Amino acid sequence: MKAVSLSSRNPKVYLYMIRTRIAPTPSGYLHLGNAFSFLLTALIARKEGGTILLRIDDIDAERTKQEYLTDIFESLEWLGIEWQEGPTGPDDFMQNWTQHKRLDLYQALLSQLREKQLLFACSCSRKKLESFKSTAYPGICENLNLPMEAADTAWRLKVPSDESITFQDRILGTVTFPLGQETGSFVVRKRDALPSYQLVSLADDTHFRINCVVRGEDLIPSTAMQLYMADQLNLTGFKRSEFYHHKLQRDESGQKLSKSAGAVSLQYMRTRGFGAEEVYTLFAEQFLNYSETRVTTFGQLETIFRST
Repeated sequence: MKAVSLSSRNPKVYLYMIRTRIAPTPSGYLHLGNAFSFLLTALIARKEGGTILLRIDDIDAERTKQEYLTDIFESLEWLGIEWQEGPTGPDDFMQNWTQHKRLDLYQALLSQLREKQLLFACSCSRKKLESFKSTAYPGICENLNLPMEAADTAWRLKVPSDESITFQDRILGTVTFPLGQETGSFVVRKRDALPSYQLVSLADDTHFRINCVVRGEDLIPSTAMQLYMADQLNLTGFKRSEFYHHKLQRDESGQKLSKSAGAVSLQYMRTRGFGAEEVYTLFAEQFLNYSETRVTTFGQLETIFRST
C-alpha cells in the first residue's frame, strides 16, 4: 500500500473550519481497515484544526446490534480518537443521535426529488438484478410508471446513461466516475420504505454541515452518487466538500477487509492483550511509509503525519 500523499493540485486555502465525521455502522465488530480510516480522519482534523462528528449509521435496524454499538465506543477509546460532536455512549446515541430520529429529514429530500419528477418505482428483486451480471441498473422499470406507493417497491433516482461525475480528491487528484455506466439509476428509498444509505449519508452530511469526507477508495461510487444527488437538490455545501479517498487495508489474499468476510476485529485484538500501539505502528508503516521506530502513542503518530 502506498503512503498517503495529499494532492498538491488545486491546493486548498481553508477559509472555514474543517468539519469531518467518523461514520461507522453497528453491523459487526470494527476491524483494522476501519481503524486506519478513523485514524486518518482524526489526523486530518487535528492537522487542519477541525472538528469531528461521530455519526453512527444505524438506518438499517435489522443489522444493528447492541454489542456492535458498544464496540464502536470501546474501539475509539482504545485508539485514543476524540470527537467533538455526537453521542457520548450507546445510551446517549439511542436517546438522541440514532438516524431513526431524523427520518423527517430524509423524507424531506425524498419529497423534493419526487416533486422534481426525478424518481421512479422499481419492483426488481436483488435476485433478478443479479441475473444481469452488471453493476449498473439495467433500466427494467424506468419507463413502466409503476405506482410509487406500491408495497415492496423501491424508489430509484434517474441517471442518464452518459452521466459522469468529476471531483477533486486530496489524495487521488482529479477523479472521474462514469455514473451512468457503472451504477445507472440508483436506489434512494428501499423496498422496506426506509431511505437508502446514499440519501441518508448525504442528508446527514448536509444537516451537520460536514465539509470534509474521508473514506476508502471502494466508496468512490458512493461519492459520485451523492454528488449527483446533491446537484439535483442544489445542496451546494456538500458539492464544495473536500474528499479524501484512501487505499484499502487488504488481507493476505488481496481482498479488502470487511465485517462480512470475518476480518480480524479490534475487539479480538483488545481481548487478546494487544495495545493500540500495534495499530499505530501498522498505520505508520502502511499509510505513511514510516518504519523508523515503533509508534506507541497517538501524539507520536500525529507528529509523523504532520511531517509527511
